[in-house]
Amino acid sequence: MAKTATKVSKKAPAKKAAAPKAAAKASSKAAKAPAQAASKAPAKKASVKKVAKASSSASSPILTLRHIAEKLSELHELPKRQANEMMTQVVEMIAKSLKKGDKIRLTGLGILQVRKRAARMGRNPQTGEPVKIKASKKIAFRAAKDLKEAI
Repeated sequence: MAKTATKVSKKAPAKKAAAPKAAAKASSKAAKAPAQAASKAPAKKASVKKVAKASSSASSPILTLRHIAEKLSELHELPKRQANEMMTQVVEMIAKSLKKGDKIRLTGLGILQVRKRAARMGRNPQTGEPVKIKASKKIAFRAAKDLKEAI
């Protein structure tokens, strides 16, 4: 019983998000065919599932550090844990180098570097009054020519 209760609670947010669309469809169908009131409940559930599946498949997949580590572990026959630790260390090394102010050139991918932004005057969008914006640093990425051509 506890397992089914958890499954229902996990799916509940998806039904809430799709409920207004399903309710709008159901209300338009109700006006056309009032005699089919008994069969509407299953139709609502099916339409909610279709809407939820369509929205999840429409978004582009996200490649995470863990996914990259898993693929590397398969290609090089390493344990997943070891590949994950290696990827984590690479990210830490990049972060340390950027803190020092170094440029990082990844062949085929691009260049990462820290750029300084000068102090400047801006405007508050609500009131329109001028606001001082402090000098800051940002991380800039310039894609490699190979990457640009591949995309």
